[in-house]
Amino acid sequence: MLGFDFRIARITWTVFLVALLLFITYTISSTVLVVVFAVFFSYLIYPLVEQIERIRPARVPRTVSIALVFVLVIVIVSAVAAIFGSRIQDEALHLSEQLPALLKSNNLVNRIPLPGFMEPMRARIIGFVQDQLANGTDQAMPLAKQFGVGIMHAASNLIYLVLVPILSFLLIKEAPAMRDEGLSWLNSANRRMWDGIIKDLDVLLSKYVRAMLFLSIATFISYSIAFSLMGVPYSMLLAGFAAVLEFVPFAGPLGASVAALLVAGFSGYDHLLWMLGFIVGYRLFQDYVLNPYLMSEGVEVSPLMVIIGLLAGDQLGGVAGIFLSVPVMAALKIVFVRASAARKARRAAEEREAQARALELEKAAAAAAAPPTVVQVNIEKQT
Repeated sequence: MLGFDFRIARITWTVFLVALLLFITYTISSTVLVVVFAVFFSYLIYPLVEQIERIRPARVPRTVSIALVFVLVIVIVSAVAAIFGSRIQDEALHLSEQLPALLKSNNLVNRIPLPGFMEPMRARIIGFVQDQLANGTDQAMPLAKQFGVGIMHAASNLIYLVLVPILSFLLIKEAPAMRDEGLSWLNSANRRMWDGIIKDLDVLLSKYVRAMLFLSIATFISYSIAFSLMGVPYSMLLAGFAAVLEFVPFAGPLGASVAALLVAGFSGYDHLLWMLGFIVGYRLFQDYVLNPYLMSEGVEVSPLMVIIGLLAGDQLGGVAGIFLSVPVMAALKIVFVRASAARKARRAAEEREAQARALELEKAAAAAAAPPTVVQVNIEKQT
């Protein structure tokens, strides 16, 4: 006989709601991306808000201290852009003008070190490399045009540069109330679980975003100083490029290193090995000393999951997806761990209750099967 299973219906309804939520998120992905960057920006400046809050007089509204922090951040960013932006722009324009000539240059291919047994084949190898460079030169204009179209598209979305700070301001102001309101809709067990998830996500995002910022700043300072001292062409541009790509996990630093070596090599720089040694040394210092120190807790994802997340992020969202892949994977891990811990805690509580009930039943059965005591016999005789 057919019947209605409420458990199956509940599972089906949950799956439907999750699928609908994912579809809506994918449909409004641009808006979601703006909100995500606003959240990241909020975590960057929230430590300054906390410092101002400690010295804020009680009669001054919290909104004033938040606005003061935003003004201070805007002034600092503008000053940094004014100091380094003009030089980076000049180097970028000069490199774009020299790019066709650099691609046709033989400086790099003639200085490529080869093993002794391959020296007789140098001319053939150089010819092959030159052919590949010629093909790359033929494709340079379409790629440059595509890059220009991308720049124009980004320029048309400059409104996001205004929306992100505004959304960040509102998030910092209203996030505590939104969090308490959301938790009030849950029962006590789920409230404890989601409260723990939110706290873990708070630690994760704060550690990750601030670490990315510090790593980017450290990369820019180290590369700009080292490249300038070594006389590397376009040193400030390469340092800025490496700092920006620092926000793209795994693939960003590798791409920045390859680009720096190629630009320096085609520009006629003679000390590529010294440059390579510095890059390798800095990457080792950052990956094994600086990065673990900055991300001492919160972001703990296995390399396998990082690679899978990078590939999936590239397919779903391009560069933005790659950038968000690591925190998303870490957030999913937090949710899974917390949910698993809550499920184990419920099972343990149920087992303890079952054991307590079984013990009570055993005591009751033992009391019923026990022989009567002397007092009980005397009472029975009197009656």
